[in-house]
Amino acid sequence: MVDNTFIPVEINLHKQSRILEIAFDNGERFELTCEYLRVYSPSAEVRGHSPDQEVLQVGKADVNIDRIEQIGTYAIQLFFDDNHDSGLYSWDWLYNIAKNKDQFWQIYLDKLEKAGKKRAPTPID
Repeated sequence: MVDNTFIPVEINLHKQSRILEIAFDNGERFELTCEYLRVYSPSAEVRGHSPDQEVLQVGKADVNIDRIEQIGTYAIQLFFDDNHDSGLYSWDWLYNIAKNKDQFWQIYLDKLEKAGKKRAPTPID
């Protein structure tokens, strides 16, 4: 483990508002939407094995988390209601995406716009 890893001391899922609240041992507290956590999943399915293999996640505005499981002392696994569950959110990954949320969210919105895609799910005909 990295020496400056901040460890969550509290993780609360607010299913109705689709918010995961995380408090770290350095006193910082963050609120992350389920959508944000889903589009920034650390899984190979989303990130790929290199930057050019990243898969843009679209239509995730309504996604929620069904359950959370702790993985050892270093990560959690999030089980989303769209059946995505392959990413392990290490403490370092969670802290990084929480700390840089505004910047990362804008990057995601810019990628969606460039691709002509939407956050909202596509209606089923």
